[in-house]
Amino acid sequence: MAEFGPAAEPAAAPRARKTSRRSVLAAAAAGLAGWTPLSRISAAAAATPTPPNFPAAIPLYRQAYENWSGEIAVDDVWTAAPASPADVVTIANWAHANGYRIRARGSGHNWSPLTLPAGSQGAGVVLVDTTEHLTAVTVAAGSPATVRTQTGVTMETLLTRLETAGYGLTATPAPGDLTVGGVLAIGGHGTAIPATGETPVPGTTYGSLSNLIVSFTAVVWDSSANAYALRTFSRSEAASKAFLTHLGRAFLTEVVLQVGANQRLRCQSWFDIPWTQLFAAPGSGATRTFASYAESAGRVEAIWFPFTDNPWLKVWSRSPSRPLLSRTVNSPYNYGFSDNLPKQATDLIAQIIAGNGSLTPTFGQTQIALVGTGLITTATYDIWGWSKNLLLYVRPTTLRVTANGYAILTSRANIQRVVNEFCTYYRSRLTAYQDQGRYPMNGPVEIRVTGLDATGDVGVTSAGSPQLSAVRPRPDHSDWDVAVWLDILTVPGTPYSNQFFREVEAWIFGNFSGNYAAVRPEWSKGWAYTTTAAWADGPTIGTAIPNAYRAGQPAADNWDTARSTLNSFDPHRIFTTPLLDALVP
Repeated sequence: MAEFGPAAEPAAAPRARKTSRRSVLAAAAAGLAGWTPLSRISAAAAATPTPPNFPAAIPLYRQAYENWSGEIAVDDVWTAAPASPADVVTIANWAHANGYRIRARGSGHNWSPLTLPAGSQGAGVVLVDTTEHLTAVTVAAGSPATVRTQTGVTMETLLTRLETAGYGLTATPAPGDLTVGGVLAIGGHGTAIPATGETPVPGTTYGSLSNLIVSFTAVVWDSSANAYALRTFSRSEAASKAFLTHLGRAFLTEVVLQVGANQRLRCQSWFDIPWTQLFAAPGSGATRTFASYAESAGRVEAIWFPFTDNPWLKVWSRSPSRPLLSRTVNSPYNYGFSDNLPKQATDLIAQIIAGNGSLTPTFGQTQIALVGTGLITTATYDIWGWSKNLLLYVRPTTLRVTANGYAILTSRANIQRVVNEFCTYYRSRLTAYQDQGRYPMNGPVEIRVTGLDATGDVGVTSAGSPQLSAVRPRPDHSDWDVAVWLDILTVPGTPYSNQFFREVEAWIFGNFSGNYAAVRPEWSKGWAYTTTAAWADGPTIGTAIPNAYRAGQPAADNWDTARSTLNSFDPHRIFTTPLLDALVP
């Protein structure tokens, strides 16, 4: 995460790459060959002088930076590679003395501008690459069992180490290239609630991964030493709650996570259920509903391509023994057909990019047809194996799109109502735009459901849940025990997409309210839309979102408490960005 700093800008600032709509769209379509977020440029080859007085013992170089969707791209940004947490402290004190900001740099698999904003030149900023050396992992048995991991470790590496030791997680984000630090900063999640009759595995959570933190070490301001220093926090400390999901307003170097016994899972895919049944209104008589699968298996994801009738439904269930018809898998990323689109699909994308939006329905129908064919020809419609191999299924080669994202807090009994109301509204707006010859959404709707960050899931003494987590429980609504996650995807720069996203956001905040439900943004994705951009609507950033984290919380344990805590441990704001300056000033 990171961005633009205050004074003491280098004499000749690095030049930002000018990003046109066409280049962004082309990058998304061409991204199927692979994704490299950063490429190194030696300091000797740099056109501008190095940041002044930078510690000589720590490697410093320039890297080209690009976020996941390609909407943020900078030709070269000064980047450091600390060999240890102590080096991060050295960099922090250098930044404070020289008027710079520093930003933790992981995999860059993110949409929101928590590292660098669109249009940035990288001036006054040094990215701190955690992936080079901050990669130690140690697993320890106990009650609960734990894993001590530095924040540059990827989720695939972490889960592999856990699997070897006999441990795992209940749910995790689908891409394995994410870093632990990045996932925790934004409260990353998977999809899971307890199935009917399911006993939770000790050491696990159905909420965000941030709720697994037992302790952590962060770089914080030490007023007695008048310097930044490392400090280890336990989950029992009240201040820890602000750091568990910190949005990039802090720098964690190491975390200890609780973990549980590894589980064998089965994942079945369905693509024969009409959306009118899967997303039917409660009480309609439909039997194959999203909520019914959530009840029976606990782990569901619906992917619904635009202008198609049947979504792709994935249903994971615990299965200690291999079911007769399931195929064993021993590695992750089993849906290669969705990570590498064939020429017929990329040709359609190219034509849509060129201005033929009317091909969007054909593209949607092509995508679900490829899913059906791919599941059958690769025999992945019913697979079984250790949790890691079923929970990680998105490669960096997948089509790069932009996305909005919201968590709808509600009761388990209202899951189907939330899904029905959203999908009915979405389909009607999609049709209304089509009637005007407009096709703002060419990617799918994605729907998942998780539990909340329940304090009872934590196996050590805890001061409470992460204060800035999208799935923080509401004490005034003990009946709200789940979050339905809603995302809509489209290729960056698609005409009318921001207008569409803004309309959807306004409807979501208005519809899911009162005693029925509440809305919080998914930090890594798009929110606060104007008709021209995400993360740009002042009232949403300054009022609606903070209020969503104040509502129902004690006055001494809410959004403002987290803001005050983070500011007290970084009073010089070396860990911030323009977006964070507006959101958590």
